[in-house]
Amino acid sequence: MRGGRTVAAVTDAGFDLAAGECLALVGESGCGKSVLASALLGLLPGNAETSGTASTDGIDLLAADEKTLARTVRGRRVGLVPQSPAAHLTPVRTVRSQLEETVRALTGTSRRARRKAAEDAAERAAFPAGHLDRYPHELSGGLAQRAATALALIGDARLLLADEPTTGLDRDLVDRTVDELRRHTDDGRALLLITHDLAAAERIADRVAVMYAGRIIEIAPAHRFFGPTGPRHPYARGLLDALPERAFTPIPGMPPELSALPEGCAFAPRCPRATELCATRPAFHAGVACHHPERPRA
Repeated sequence: MRGGRTVAAVTDAGFDLAAGECLALVGESGCGKSVLASALLGLLPGNAETSGTASTDGIDLLAADEKTLARTVRGRRVGLVPQSPAAHLTPVRTVRSQLEETVRALTGTSRRARRKAAEDAAERAAFPAGHLDRYPHELSGGLAQRAATALALIGDARLLLADEPTTGLDRDLVDRTVDELRRHTDDGRALLLITHDLAAAERIADRVAVMYAGRIIEIAPAHRFFGPTGPRHPYARGLLDALPERAFTPIPGMPPELSALPEGCAFAPRCPRATELCATRPAFHAGVACHHPERPRA
């Protein structure tokens, strides 16, 4: 940034994701979830710097050049449901034409069969057939979200990054959308579900990764995370306790600015379990990065 300042948007994000598995990445807004997805597809702004590796099918996504990403990765090996779908739809073309173009580019389907393939993709994403010939500006936020989901499903990519795929949808459509994403996974593909909707994560995730201030602080099996045992990190437990159907207790305070992170535990100023030990950054060990992890609930 100007003046030589940097923003540590994502730090030490280490995880694996198997075929047939859904990993839900959760955390408050601004913690780095969408930046992580953008990094995997080479969609970060020009002033961003990345290091490390992110491998799929033998390709290091962080090291791949734009030609490789454009021709062999995006849409084919890695699909994306974007967080802001309206910004990813071409404003001067109908939804149908964009679906048919994507079918042609990713599957090589003949001209005669493209129309049905596009309609099938729309149906999978619960996009109404009567709106296929509309332009993006004629769509509600929820319809734009479903159009973007339909586009992402066309290539049947082995890894799907779904960044807030249920934004603007009512509960029934949320359930239908995430169930379709789960079916995509059950066919032997992987899904990284980035979401604020913990109910959606609970519905389809196999594991849950919690991000705070740019760092993954806990990874746990979904049945343990949402079950009686609960998560071990105090922040993760606070996310669940803030839900209306649970304690409905908000986490006090605000997350730190990513441009001014403390040297120790970033959650310490908000944590009821913090001690002097938290002035040092906790290592990620046994699925959690915390000096004072919670004990399992009875």
